[in-house]
Amino acid sequence: MQEWLLEFEQVYYTYSGAKESAINNLNFKIPAKKRCALIGQNGCGKTTLFLLANGLYKLDKGKIIWQRKPLKYDRKSLVKLRQQVGVVFQDPEQQLVASTVEEDISYGLCNLGLPEIKIQQLVEQALIEFDLIELAQRPVHHLSLGQKKRVSIADVMVLKPELLLLDEPTAYLDRLHTRKLMTTLQNIHAAGTTIVMASHDLDLVYRWADWIFVMDRGRLVLEGKPQDVFNQREILEKLQLGVPLIYEMLSAVDEITKDPAILEQLQQRILNEFLYF
Repeated sequence: MQEWLLEFEQVYYTYSGAKESAINNLNFKIPAKKRCALIGQNGCGKTTLFLLANGLYKLDKGKIIWQRKPLKYDRKSLVKLRQQVGVVFQDPEQQLVASTVEEDISYGLCNLGLPEIKIQQLVEQALIEFDLIELAQRPVHHLSLGQKKRVSIADVMVLKPELLLLDEPTAYLDRLHTRKLMTTLQNIHAAGTTIVMASHDLDLVYRWADWIFVMDRGRLVLEGKPQDVFNQREILEKLQLGVPLIYEMLSAVDEITKDPAILEQLQQRILNEFLYF
């Protein structure tokens, strides 16, 4: 039986001064231990959903359930929730607050009031795990964009969350840094963390995700396994999302090639061209 980690039940949220709800009667369930992707046009509610999920925003109406218990918004409950539900923003500059990499990773741990020796141990583990040892004393503003994104993930993962939410993590990264980032995410997932990634890169989503959510105007309009979601071409075209190029190519090869051995070879060559990790 599928375990649901986080659930939204008829959730509404409207920004101050806005005429329409950013989240509009949203029903949404995140399956535990999965690699999930969230797709939709800009303004569909992806980022707002993430900020509601870890209590940075408070819903207007409805219910958000974390591990079978409704969210509470007192300080103690929110501190605990943000340890368990980590958010990595699209722009790492929004997340990096200290002078050096080491100090930045320790920031969240210091706020928890942990003993100094425990903080040092956890920071050292994170520096090793995210290949940041050589950058430990580097000023944050001297880092490349790819390095900053790696530090922002380390900032969150040092708290050992059960759910990691990533908003466009590969935005503006070249192919090399995208591969490195996806390897990092593979390792995080393999260690037991559930991941939800909002992305416009449909080819990456198709290769990486176990489960896909499609949002439009603050609502969930489609969800399922990648093959099942991208089979719904008519719906995706209406939402101006389209389907991944890799999906188009595999479908074309499937139509024109009847020899199973040749089909398998061609499909594998296509998949290798889109290998991110």
